[in-house]
Amino acid sequence: MGRQIWVAAAVLLGLVVPASAQTDAQKAAFAAIDPLFEKFMRDEHVPGQVYGVVADGKLVYVRAAGVQDTRTKTPVTADTVFRIASMSKNFTALAALKLRDQGKLSFDAPAESYIPELKALKYPTSDSPKITVRDLLSHSAGLVTDNPWGDRQLAMSESDFSRLVAHDLRLAQPAGMEYSYSNTGYALAGRLVTNVSGQNYADYITANFLKPLGMTSTSYDFSKVPAARRAIGYRWQDDSWIEEPILGPGPYGAMGGLMTTANDYAKYLAWELAAWPPRDGPEDGILKRASVREIQRPLTYAVALPSGDPAGCARTVSYGLGTIPGYDCVLGFHFSHSGGLPGYGSFVLLLRDRGVAIFGFANRRYAAQSDVIREAAVRLVKSGAFPPRPVQPNPDLQAAAARVAKIYAAGDVLAEPGLLAMNVLLDQDAEHRNSQIAKLKTTLGSCGAAEPIKTGSPVAATITYPCEHGTLRVRVLLAPTLPASLQTLDFLAP
Repeated sequence: MGRQIWVAAAVLLGLVVPASAQTDAQKAAFAAIDPLFEKFMRDEHVPGQVYGVVADGKLVYVRAAGVQDTRTKTPVTADTVFRIASMSKNFTALAALKLRDQGKLSFDAPAESYIPELKALKYPTSDSPKITVRDLLSHSAGLVTDNPWGDRQLAMSESDFSRLVAHDLRLAQPAGMEYSYSNTGYALAGRLVTNVSGQNYADYITANFLKPLGMTSTSYDFSKVPAARRAIGYRWQDDSWIEEPILGPGPYGAMGGLMTTANDYAKYLAWELAAWPPRDGPEDGILKRASVREIQRPLTYAVALPSGDPAGCARTVSYGLGTIPGYDCVLGFHFSHSGGLPGYGSFVLLLRDRGVAIFGFANRRYAAQSDVIREAAVRLVKSGAFPPRPVQPNPDLQAAAARVAKIYAAGDVLAEPGLLAMNVLLDQDAEHRNSQIAKLKTTLGSCGAAEPIKTGSPVAATITYPCEHGTLRVRVLLAPTLPASLQTLDFLAP
């Protein structure tokens, strides 16, 4: 039976987004990632999966493969509903941020202020600090790491959860000592959202995030998902797929109970990525952009991972608010999260400075997609089809570019004395700077106005000027004071 189903699973379904909407570079990039997922399905015995790429506010690529139900052979589509497991934590964290912004919640307050059962908690030492809301959201509360125990608690009742918290909850160590991933910590965060908002966390998230984003196929209750669209969860055992039981809903759903589709989840990712870059302009009313950007701010100790990573260089990871922020030399700043439950595996990775996200859902027990999606992200970046979003230079940097041109034309750094911060002539006197400019003018001749500034920082750039015999490059950095001045002014050798 397993072999017959795999043959069906190996046939990839068609694109949901028309290929005509893609550039040639994007088409080539997508063609380069498809084999990764095909191999993943074969190697990991995955009955069905869907993966997609979100860029510039749209689901630009999505592919579905295999079956959502091994008995009916119903194929997976972009509208098949999968459990996304711990990727649910991001939604719970955003709900807490919204309540914080409304003045109903303090992240630095003791969590017992909002969850009375925690007042009976037995701390491991007499000098243990009270667990704060921030500790719960960042996995630094000192709770025992509870994979896979926590995955089996999705059906726990609210009353049983209250008893667990009040009488049976174990701490491994005092809060703030180190990162310790805890599903129970996010179940507590869900209880916190429930108590502070006055409505069940699932209802609060639905009303304040899912509905405004048009995520009509996303919910926490499997019984509400139409049977014809359910991705049944399986484990691979004795060369066949065995159906896993469906658990929930309950308080542990705040850590891993969300169910969604590729089309719905893409809306969420597009909204989340729209928080970058910081800018002027109206807010959308769901959550402030600045608050969304907080999710990828590291809150626990950073960990360096080895250079065996698919990006080809060492990277660092930490934990933020329902996300895992990281950095490496290929992907740059990014954040991600995995999801795993009996019957399901998922992963998402967001390239914040490129406005790109890639995600995947699968209906096999703990189908770990982190490596395949990270490698897919590396290929997308290296393809050049998804360049970083341009950083807008500060207006003072733009104005400085014109004044630097006047300095070069005059051959005298004192031609624009108000442009130089107090350190510039102390670092190198005017005579030596002017001598350098004179040598450049001998080589390059006269130069025109600055070319459009391309930079990764609004206050620093290497500015280029077209000249008679080449290109002039000048490295500048604004000083940290007003009115505007330059603390760095380096005329670079051609």
